[in-house]
Amino acid sequence: MDITLTGQVAIVTGVGQGIGREIVKTLAAEGVTTVALDINEGDLASLDKELSEIGGEHVQYVCDVRDGARIREIVADVDARFGRIDILVNNAGVGGDGLVSELSEDVWDLCFDINVKGTYLTCQAVLPIMKRQRRGRIINAASFAAIVPIVGSAAYAGSKSAVNQFTRALAGEVGPWNITANAYAPGMVPTTLNHFTERDQAEQDRLLDTLTLRSWGEKADIANLVCFLASDQARYITGTLIDISGGKLATQVPRLAYEHAGAL
Repeated sequence: MDITLTGQVAIVTGVGQGIGREIVKTLAAEGVTTVALDINEGDLASLDKELSEIGGEHVQYVCDVRDGARIREIVADVDARFGRIDILVNNAGVGGDGLVSELSEDVWDLCFDINVKGTYLTCQAVLPIMKRQRRGRIINAASFAAIVPIVGSAAYAGSKSAVNQFTRALAGEVGPWNITANAYAPGMVPTTLNHFTERDQAEQDRLLDTLTLRSWGEKADIANLVCFLASDQARYITGTLIDISGGKLATQVPRLAYEHAGAL
């Protein structure tokens, strides 16, 4: 199967580090012209150097996804420059920990403003162009917390659940224009934000015991999924949340399989 994305234009938000950065680089390697949005100018500058080594045409914009006017300005500029927007990846997001009894309004608002409102604003901005083209791929970052939250994640899990339902509703609206909208729910992918692999070994083992594949996810796993969803091979997939968690929900006690297999 050949995933052909050469010549397409993709906007990706939240590219400064981690999964978003990997998504941009993977799309670039597939011949996509990337438009990278992030709030950190320094991160964009270092990304630009990495993309120059891959080759192709790539642009970066400093952007806070809560700023609708700025998003519309960028989308108009991209349309004027390239005449198309084929792919939108809403990766920008923030965490927010705290028990409901102690959770501040500021943390709650930040989660919903960036994770939900930011997704809505970027989707709304690109829709006229995708409708004009009668084709588009919208791919939104949800989270495994949108399926099963952890204690103390009400703000984050609530916002990512909202992204999931927003994506489904959006898919229903845009189908007549041959536009698909899907969300992905990463499991335990070590990044500079979650520090999974920096925890003590006992804590790492406890977390890995909840996974059927009993291994950490990799940023490339998410980036490869995004490339597939952006391709024509995924033309018949829309309005769904794709669990990419290493089988966290496959069985109740994944560790038992490893004990039976003598693999621990």
